[in-house]
Amino acid sequence: MLEFSAEVIRWQQFLIRCLGGYNSNNTRRSSKNICSTTIKMQSLMSIGSPSLEVDAINILRKITPSLDPSRHKGQAGKIAVIGGCREYTGAPYFSAISALKIGADLSHVFCTKDAATVIKSYSPEIIVHPILEESYNIRDEDKRSISGKVIAEVNKWMERFDCLVIGPGLGRDSFLLECVSDIMKLARKSNVPMVVDGDGLFLVTNNLDLVKGYPLAVLTPNVNEYKRLVQKVLQCDVNDEDGTLQLLSLAKGIGVTILRKGGSDFISNGETVHAVSSFGSPRRCGGQGDILSGSVAVFISWARQFEAAKGETGLSPTISGCIAGSVLLRKASSLAFQTKRRSTLTTDIIEHLGQRFFCCITF
Repeated sequence: MLEFSAEVIRWQQFLIRCLGGYNSNNTRRSSKNICSTTIKMQSLMSIGSPSLEVDAINILRKITPSLDPSRHKGQAGKIAVIGGCREYTGAPYFSAISALKIGADLSHVFCTKDAATVIKSYSPEIIVHPILEESYNIRDEDKRSISGKVIAEVNKWMERFDCLVIGPGLGRDSFLLECVSDIMKLARKSNVPMVVDGDGLFLVTNNLDLVKGYPLAVLTPNVNEYKRLVQKVLQCDVNDEDGTLQLLSLAKGIGVTILRKGGSDFISNGETVHAVSSFGSPRRCGGQGDILSGSVAVFISWARQFEAAKGETGLSPTISGCIAGSVLLRKASSLAFQTKRRSTLTTDIIEHLGQRFFCCITF
């Protein structure tokens, strides 16, 4: 039977306590739930490898650049978030501010005009571009010209970015998604990495050609988004008994790196599968995926810099970036939960990113 890390064992014991205390009835019921979770995790982690768990902290340390006073603004990362509409302004902010909290020098948000003022009010640190439009706000005869203006504006900035985050708070307006599709095509042409999350995954699932065969694309699906991708690409349902093989097939079939979010995060580029199982938090407040997408974007840019400087051909930058982003979010979530417990919010986790990051790279 697969031996779990000490952190995973502690996570299981913690869940048993949270699920009902220690009276005999609750303990039996909780133990049964934990057993079911353990079996699923074992099936995911045991196929094809005796252990998929990686030394995530070491990878994070390895790709993190030093704070060198000779470096100038922008060399530690320039990230752009494509998302934010009338209904959803928090998600792009969470992604963009997380990138800054981790250590990116500049963070941009390309959003709709309705969302721009709200996002600007959250923080003066973020550079906001109010250039996107939704269908309700424009006439049909103006769509082509507006779309052209959007792409022209993004094109002026594209070569400056180290990574894009596509999807936080994007919404599903048809014209908005068309414009974002063109932005993704432009990013591919410019060889800029992309982290696709949220409504960006809805867009990609319905148009796989946007990322198909692009090794610098990362998809970060949750359980439902992963299910839709599996049904679309593999034309079957999710099978956790052959979880790693199915993830390998899915990543290989699309030609991208996939970070499958869950109790443990599983990461594959179609060639290997790696797991990050550090205990995070039982509090599942919305917005944690946005922290992850911004974090992964920064770490991918750093991993690419590291690879270019050192010439190493170990883990790919997309794999390294996913592993580092995953473990940092889990560490920050754990620390925030220790303080806030059930009242933990995404903003609390963001505030703990810096502290946890410092601990990860210094100890």
